[in-house]
Order: sequence, then C-alpha cells, then structure tokens
Amino acid sequence: MLRSTEHLITTHVGSLPRPPYLIKIMASQDKNIDDSTYCNTLAEAVDDVVHKQIDIGVDIIDDGEFSKRGFAVYANERLGGLEATGKSRASPWAQSREANSFPEFYATEQLAGKRPPTPNTMQMVCSGPIKYIGHQQLNRDIENLKKAAKKYGAKEVFMPAISPSDVVGNQLNNYYTSEDEFLTAVADALNEEYKTIVDAGFLLQIDDPRLINYYVKNPKLSVADCRKWAAQQVEIINYSLRGIPEDSIRYHTCYGINMGPRVHDMEMKDYMDIVLNIKATAYSFENANPRHEHEWTLWKELKLPDGKLLIPGVITHSSVLVEHPELVCQRLIRFANVIGRENLIAGSDCGFGTQALAKPEIHPSIVWAKFQAMVDGTKLASSYLWN
Repeated sequence: MLRSTEHLITTHVGSLPRPPYLIKIMASQDKNIDDSTYCNTLAEAVDDVVHKQIDIGVDIIDDGEFSKRGFAVYANERLGGLEATGKSRASPWAQSREANSFPEFYATEQLAGKRPPTPNTMQMVCSGPIKYIGHQQLNRDIENLKKAAKKYGAKEVFMPAISPSDVVGNQLNNYYTSEDEFLTAVADALNEEYKTIVDAGFLLQIDDPRLINYYVKNPKLSVADCRKWAAQQVEIINYSLRGIPEDSIRYHTCYGINMGPRVHDMEMKDYMDIVLNIKATAYSFENANPRHEHEWTLWKELKLPDGKLLIPGVITHSSVLVEHPELVCQRLIRFANVIGRENLIAGSDCGFGTQALAKPEIHPSIVWAKFQAMVDGTKLASSYLWN
C-alpha cells in the first residue's frame, strides 16, 4: 500500500459520476439489450474514468463502481439465495432520528416505499442458502480496471466491495434461524469476492456505512447499545477478511448519501476506537463537512496504531460548494501535525455517483471540480510539510 513518503498522496471513496452514454445503456439493460453491447460500453466508460482520475492527478484510483447499479444493491446480483419480493424497500431514513426531528424535510423520503419497484429500490429476501455467484461480473470488472490502469499508468488501484453487515441490513431473512447465522453466511460468500480482488493485484476497500448509521436509524437504541452492536459487526468483518493480508485492505465508513441536517450522526469518539480493531491498514471516514470537520482533534487523544494510515475526507459529497484548495491544505496539515505526514492520505467523505439510474446529488462537473481542488490542496499541503 502506497504511503506519503515524499509528498501527500490522494485517493477517494470509490463511486464516481457515470457518463450519460453508460447510464443510457444501463437503463436499456432492463429491455434485454445485447450483453456484449453493454460490456463494450462499460469497458469504454471505465477506460474514460480511469484516464480522468489520473489526468487530474489522483494517485490511488478505481473504476468508479461503474458496473454497480447501486452500492447497497449490487450484491443482489452476486449472491445466490436472494430473491425479489416485488415491492420497494422503505426509505432508509424513514423512522430515523433525523426523520423524527425534521419530519417536513424528510416527508417525501418517507414515501419511498410506495414508489414502483426498480432494481435500485427492490426489497430482496433471503429464501435459501447464501453463496457467491458473481464470478462473471467480478472478473469482467477486474479485467476492465486492469486494462485501463495499465494503459494510463496508475500508481495504485483499489476496488470497493460491500461489507457483510450492509448486505444483511438491506435484506429480509426468511431462511436463517438468526441474524448471526445470516451474517456468517454472507461473510463466507463475500470472502470469495474479497480474495479475488486482492489476488488480481488491487487493494480491497470494504464499504460499510451501516456501522455508524445504525445509531441514527434505530432511535430506541443508546450509543452504548450501538457500540456493542458495532463491535459484533467488526468481528464478522474480520472473519470475512480471513486469508487476506492487512496491507491489502482499506476500510471505509460514512453516513451515506444524506444531504440533510444530520444532527443525529453518531460521533467519531463513539465509534473510531472500535473501527481500529478492523484488520485493515487504512481507514477512510468523513471529515470535510460542517457536521464532522471538528472531529480531527480526536486524534490528539486516540493513538493511531503503528503502521496504520488515515484517509480523512477533505472534499465532501454533502454540499455543491467546491472546497478551496487552501482549505483542503489546512485540513491535511491539521492531521499531519497530529498523526504524522507519512500516515496520511487525502480522500473524500463518500461516493459521488452511488445510484446509476438516479439523479446525482452533485452534478458531475462539480464533482470533478472538487477532485481538482483536492489535488491542488494536497500539493499545497505537501509544499508546507516537506519544506
């Protein structure tokens, strides 16, 4: 895993805005478009987005998660034992602490379960034994990313994958006798995807927003209850990572796509010590929005274990404002002064193109302007830190 040895390096969380020509053909897939046409278009889009990242100056890149219709639902296509109910899932924010505090703001969100079901909103149910069946899609994604990374000279490549907890949190369970049994089965299946990614020569990023969103979405539970639950999820994450070297793993958690008030987000002081028990080398988290920017001071008290890296967000998905490079620089210098410059990588708060067929929260032109600000601000920080 690359480290910031001569200057600070940059990366992001994974999901990037898809080009219109890819979105169009992904929508056409529902009309049984020829699979080879889709695969060729997908390969072209991955080539384009890898080139874009490297051209801007991002050091550690991915494929934009372009083949995944949605972060929370792509596993539906890759895990056997799941079937569609024919109904939409309820809004993830319905009955949450946020919706309870700001009912007028979240009113339309709470109606999400009444929308016609789509591949992105479909409620799935576990009706049989979970097994991994996504080998074809995974190998296609790996091949596309490998070709593009080699073509444009990527310094390092990562591929995101969903956590066991997030899979279980999005499905109903009509087969396993307990959630623990369900989690273990999902962890066993996802271990195949994780190992294949690392065996391909990529870094594996575990995406796990549910770990810290569990608090806001379960108003009856205390912080202590959610800490106990999170510690149990970490155990299953580590189980799912068995056989994979820690220095090939980075872990990301965040509060998801929620451009709302977010006054009930679980605070970093209540979860980060638990996150550090995950057998990964780098940890990615939100830090670039007004709700969490102050939390960098936690690292004055919480010791970063030897050999570990932090990837704090220095640009955010929760505002259309483009961060000034000087602000990005200041955010990075704060962390570097506390944890050491060699233990720091610049990143983003969350993804920017999570749902393939939904209107993006941030317009693509703004996303790329944010990325340029991240790269420019990181260069400024490096000039201070290495002079």
